[in-house]
Amino acid sequence: MFRVLITDPLSEQGIEKLQEASDVEVVQKTNLTPAELLTEVAEADALIVRSQTQVTAEVIEAGSRLKAIGRAGVGVDNIDIPAATARGILVVNAPDGNTISTAEHTFAMLISLARNIPQGYKSTIQGEWKRKAFVGVELNNKKLGIVGLGRIGSELASRAQAFHMKVIAFDPYLTEERAKKMGVHKASLEEVIQEADFITVHTPLTKETRHLIDEAAFAKMKEGVRILNCARGGIISEQALYDAIQSGKVAGAALDVFETEPPGEHPLFTLPQVIATPHLGASTREAQENVAIDVSEEILHILRDEPFKNAVNLPSIPAELQEKLRPYQTLAEKLGSFAVQTTEGALEEITVTYSGELAELDTAPLTRIILKGAISHYLSDVNDVSAPHLAKERGIRVTEQKVSRSHGFTHLIHVGMKTDNGETAVSGTLLNGLGSRIVKINDYSVDVQPEGHLLLVQHHDRPGAIGQVGSILGDQGVNIATMQVGRKDVGGHAIMMLHVDKQMSEELLKRLKDLEEIDDVKAIDL
Repeated sequence: MFRVLITDPLSEQGIEKLQEASDVEVVQKTNLTPAELLTEVAEADALIVRSQTQVTAEVIEAGSRLKAIGRAGVGVDNIDIPAATARGILVVNAPDGNTISTAEHTFAMLISLARNIPQGYKSTIQGEWKRKAFVGVELNNKKLGIVGLGRIGSELASRAQAFHMKVIAFDPYLTEERAKKMGVHKASLEEVIQEADFITVHTPLTKETRHLIDEAAFAKMKEGVRILNCARGGIISEQALYDAIQSGKVAGAALDVFETEPPGEHPLFTLPQVIATPHLGASTREAQENVAIDVSEEILHILRDEPFKNAVNLPSIPAELQEKLRPYQTLAEKLGSFAVQTTEGALEEITVTYSGELAELDTAPLTRIILKGAISHYLSDVNDVSAPHLAKERGIRVTEQKVSRSHGFTHLIHVGMKTDNGETAVSGTLLNGLGSRIVKINDYSVDVQPEGHLLLVQHHDRPGAIGQVGSILGDQGVNIATMQVGRKDVGGHAIMMLHVDKQMSEELLKRLKDLEEIDDVKAIDL
């Protein structure tokens, strides 16, 4: 009999899921003191919390029988993940439970924005009757631009199509095949920004997506565009949005999230074109029920040694295997991240090939780490366990292969990626005393340490090409730490791999790409 301890209020539906299980004893004890929690958790096989209970390292240490900790929601900030991982305890959350709720809230904001419903309501209850003051626009035949076509973005697209909107979407993992199946037009971010009548963002907040919609993006938009953000505060620059509304470029904005929450007396609230809600995307009875059911089911799967999908930390790996794989973990993540940053288009397939001594081991944990490195370039909160699930959800095929030959290396990891716009490949190994090394990029042999700021330059092998690149970087105050050159034929195509001291700006990358001898330039941050 498994004992499941619930220490925060949980939807009855989730509790019933556990109570229906013949092999589970459910214990509900909320508002425990820290001392009481330590006593109760000592007898628990699993612990389910929301945001109130602080699952500290001390609590985890006291839970000598714990196999799993479940968070009925998305965030796990109140759980000491490293401490749980060190004890071999799985931590699971419920990232799918609020999908419909958030999509519906976004659509409610979309209609309200188009028809000035909040403004009209406020005016009417104040005794006014200003029909001409709140003339809106129809959704029919308008272009809805969706930035991020994951779970929520996809649900929003289907609802918009029911209102006869034309949906154009940008997502780094969106393939033509999936776009066609969904009835949306696959577009670049530039196209979405330039063509859409309404733009809504549904991406995680990462260093790549912070202020993704900024002053430059607003300058490219249609006059009278309307903006929505029910995803994460910070994806849209609030200052740039304020300026764009003031200038008349943006006709209105609907916001459920903010860079700082609560936002207080925000300048955007002084603009009548802005409607706002206090982060209500997941605030429905159904969403609360769903997260409770989802996490309860995950806990049952773990306790029964059945497959699960929403773990946010490492699964247990035999100590002997873990010891053998540990030296390769950093290399694996760097290879995944490096490879995806050299691709263009929507990722369709990842093939990982292990050679030499690695071919004799269970390398599934390394493959998960490679996927994490690749997918976390576009999504936040990706870990070794969730990465395969996220890849499958986005239609990315993952293949693991093993071969005995290792091309002169004791061990070699080869990562190939295929997108709807081409293919790329990178190989890496460990060198005694030197650590991780990238030894091949496509068909070019190199010796590159995979860390820091890198610049991959594809060029013609002609006199002066390298000098031109160095001259431009020098003019911009960019110091080159190391440089590798790879070529197959004299005077043919070649690559340069540069370590530089800081991130490259888009303007600088464009200057390099404009050089006659340069075919392409990619900035890679590891």
